[in-house]
Amino acid sequence: MHDDLPPDLPRLRTLETWLILSLTRVQRRIADIERLEVERDRGRQARPPVPDWLLEVGIGSERPPVAVHVGGCHMAGKRVRGIPRDHALRALTKGVDACSHCRPDSELGVLD
Repeated sequence: MHDDLPPDLPRLRTLETWLILSLTRVQRRIADIERLEVERDRGRQARPPVPDWLLEVGIGSERPPVAVHVGGCHMAGKRVRGIPRDHALRALTKGVDACSHCRPDSELGVLD
């Protein structure tokens, strides 16, 4: 019988131990990755929906409005908050700039 396994029992037992340890490590890693995927999915599901409209504010204690964006605009800065449609309309009509990339003024039907 031609075999690539050791011919004696002590070496076979050693190989068996090594394989069990290796399999256990792989199974733990699989469990860790599955746990991370479940947490990631849970996080995605718990994430609040993207608001329809964003108001970007300036720096400082007053934090004046700087621009109105369509929700999800890639040009919106870090200082934004979601606002309802009527607030976005009001901001635009009061002179707050409309983002030139996402064009909330076009979306809202408010063009100069």
